[in-house]
Amino acid sequence: MAENIKRSLGIAVWFIFLSFPFLAVRVNTLKGVVEWRWLNLVWVALASFVLSLVWRWALERRDRGGKTMEEGEVEVAGWRQRLFSDPKVYRPALGVIALAALLFPFVTDSYQTNIMVLALIFVVLGLGLNITVGLAGLLDLGYVAFFCVGAYSYGILNTTFGWGFWICLPLGGLIGMLFGILLGFPILRLRGDYLAIVTLGFGSIAKIVAENWEGLTNGAKGIAGIARPGLFGMSMSISSATTYTYYLMIALVLLTIFATNRLKDSRVGRAWIALREDEIACVAMGVDMARTKLSAYATGAFWAGLVGVIFAARNTYINPNSFTFMESAIVLSIVVLGGMGSIIGVIIAALVLILMPEYLRAVADYRMLVFGAVMVLMMIFKPEGLIANVRKTYKHSSPETEGSHD
Repeated sequence: MAENIKRSLGIAVWFIFLSFPFLAVRVNTLKGVVEWRWLNLVWVALASFVLSLVWRWALERRDRGGKTMEEGEVEVAGWRQRLFSDPKVYRPALGVIALAALLFPFVTDSYQTNIMVLALIFVVLGLGLNITVGLAGLLDLGYVAFFCVGAYSYGILNTTFGWGFWICLPLGGLIGMLFGILLGFPILRLRGDYLAIVTLGFGSIAKIVAENWEGLTNGAKGIAGIARPGLFGMSMSISSATTYTYYLMIALVLLTIFATNRLKDSRVGRAWIALREDEIACVAMGVDMARTKLSAYATGAFWAGLVGVIFAARNTYINPNSFTFMESAIVLSIVVLGGMGSIIGVIIAALVLILMPEYLRAVADYRMLVFGAVMVLMMIFKPEGLIANVRKTYKHSSPETEGSHD
């Protein structure tokens, strides 16, 4: 402790030295005098000392916790197993969450509902990318390309050919899946940095094509007048349409959770996890690498294309600036922050990362600073994510007669 206090005092002195010309000295040009603001230096010294002391205490606590990580993992796994397996625990929690989700549009205004729709869109995007990155271990920095393909598919089919939302919804997902397969073929043997560069380039190509193919995408002007989701031909106000889209997204999130959870425990899901853990061993055990990678890209792209249709219907206008690298980075941050392969972690991370900047508008000048600080702290103190994915263990129980040989 004494050593930490000594180092923190040194950091406080160093910060005083660095900030002295800016915070302590002020030249009043009107009066021609120099004003000395010593109180500012006191606050700088105090803040830097306290933050340094807290930071060192947190690092020491993390290091101490690492020594008993195996015991902690067992305890966390047991707690999580009870939470998700004991009906007396998870059923009331699910009931409260379901009730809150159903009543949300009626206890808030249309603006809050619209923001929640956007958050749910990123929930589906995060769950889709979680298949490619979290389960299969294939880094994808151009995931927004499939999102863009789905949105433009509905925009073009609706405004040009008059096709309805419910026809274009599955088509958007299938078109996204097709582009996922097209992306997967050239990069079957790539991994690591090379894979990241190629997927990043694919995302940039999608945006460039949308900007320059004016005959199809209307170029940088975008596509306007896209129809909102319909309900048996009923005419709805903007507020009613927003509420309807909200419940539609709730249904899509539930469908995505169900499908992702079933895929995770299926034969192809186990192949994805094996590919993520060790590609060479996976191939040596007879898993078809090409088919496994293509299925991961295609499945993840399907959900991006599907939710891209809803995004275009929600906004009624799309342009290439809606599909930049920043969107891919946010979705990837959701997967990493929530926990690779963790469904619940991805949902929580998506809600936090999308809603936090919106609800911090009161401190607009500092909200990105808070956002960045949260990300840095998470990567330092909890690199496995908010809710780490618990590995399943398989125990072979031999028959009673085994081993009893004459």
